[in-house]
Amino acid sequence: MINRIRAIRKQKGMTLADLAEACDPPTTPQTVGRLETGMRNLSLKWMERIGAALDVDPETLVRSERADNPQIVATLAKDGPEALASPREAILSTNLGGAGALMVLEINYPHGEYRQGDQLWLRQLAPDDAARAINRDVLVPKKGGRFAFGRLIDRQGDLLGILPPGQGQKQDVIKDAPWIAVAEMLVRTL
Repeated sequence: MINRIRAIRKQKGMTLADLAEACDPPTTPQTVGRLETGMRNLSLKWMERIGAALDVDPETLVRSERADNPQIVATLAKDGPEALASPREAILSTNLGGAGALMVLEINYPHGEYRQGDQLWLRQLAPDDAARAINRDVLVPKKGGRFAFGRLIDRQGDLLGILPPGQGQKQDVIKDAPWIAVAEMLVRTL
């Protein structure tokens, strides 16, 4: 089994020291380095600790040696595409998001920056975590089995202010939302 600790850590912009400190209880950067390189056994206990510190599911840390994973082969820079010195494994953003159920909003009619056929992947948050979603697109349940969708522009106590996409729309105010789903990834077929 090959572990993906280094790839996920680097994709999240963390150093060995950052990850070691984020572990509960904290560990040393050397230990994290040994786990990454396979010089130390990655037990289930370590998978749970490292997964929690990286805010990913523990099973995301390992993959089969036979699995073909998407590779990042180039970057699009100011002067055009540039090849990487060596390809590196791409980690799906849905594996990096952490806790909270994933859900998908299918776009059947163009609204604002969204086109017909788009899928917007959202991650469910508790209402107390709404501050993390300010100025992000969210889906919020309303009474009667309906939903509000748009940019979360305000939170005051149990009230959420949501500005729908498109021009000329009025702010929607939701009271006592049981959850908030924040946009995490846009899937658009070409």
